[in-house]
Amino acid sequence: MSLTITPLPGCGAEIGGVDLGAPMSDEDFAAIRKAYADHGVIFFRDQEITEEEHIAFARRWAPININRFLGAHERYPEIAVLRKEADQTENIGGAWHTDQSYDHAPAMGSILVARELPPEGGNTLFASMYKAYDALSPAMKEKLAPLKAIHSAKRIFGKAALYNKERGDRIGNEDVAEQLEDSVHPVVITHPLSGKKALFVNIAYTTQIIGWSEAETSAFVAEMFVHATQPEFVYEFEWRPGSIAFWDNRSTWHYAKNDYQGHRREMHRITLEGVPLSA
Repeated sequence: MSLTITPLPGCGAEIGGVDLGAPMSDEDFAAIRKAYADHGVIFFRDQEITEEEHIAFARRWAPININRFLGAHERYPEIAVLRKEADQTENIGGAWHTDQSYDHAPAMGSILVARELPPEGGNTLFASMYKAYDALSPAMKEKLAPLKAIHSAKRIFGKAALYNKERGDRIGNEDVAEQLEDSVHPVVITHPLSGKKALFVNIAYTTQIIGWSEAETSAFVAEMFVHATQPEFVYEFEWRPGSIAFWDNRSTWHYAKNDYQGHRREMHRITLEGVPLSA
């Protein structure tokens, strides 16, 4: 097979001509790694990989991060299981966010494999924070350049978080969230792989712009939310059996649509360790 890389409108690229369950040449891996860095999210179709192959592919990229809050696979702790049963109404990830920005070294990325899909619905939207940053006015870029923001797990996973109560035993460890030290990151980062500038705030975990009031922070994050989710920055990925999405948490947001009530959906996610971020 010959490797293909097809850029997609808004955000991401689709990779073809590769079997992720088979040995991969260093040349193909380097091409895929560059596509991942440049586009923020890459998609694969028609993959039939086992849990062991999922783990092996992830380990080629970076050490695996064991998630603190999501339920783990019963045999493979490296894999977080994102499951919604037919009788449940709330899904996991059903709002725009980026995974684990609350960590001091935010997660590099997440590799999500479709294991059971509803007959329709359940798509995931991805937004490019490269494009969101590039589209800012010169004055706004200058304003944001020196700023840093606090990111916290408590808002989503802490004791007062509605997320925990709505999703029951699929989310846990609220005590860990309460004890986890908040992190500080630049509002605009230089991506560690691509060297591009990216907007690095999100409505889920960004709680305070340092030096700003709570009201000023909330207004700014809301403004960036509207800006960054414009259609020209967004791609909607339609899941099919054998589909895999691999997104970069430093340069994208994502949002799992909850439009398949009465049907079961199960996805397996591996998250990769990242590095501290700089402006």
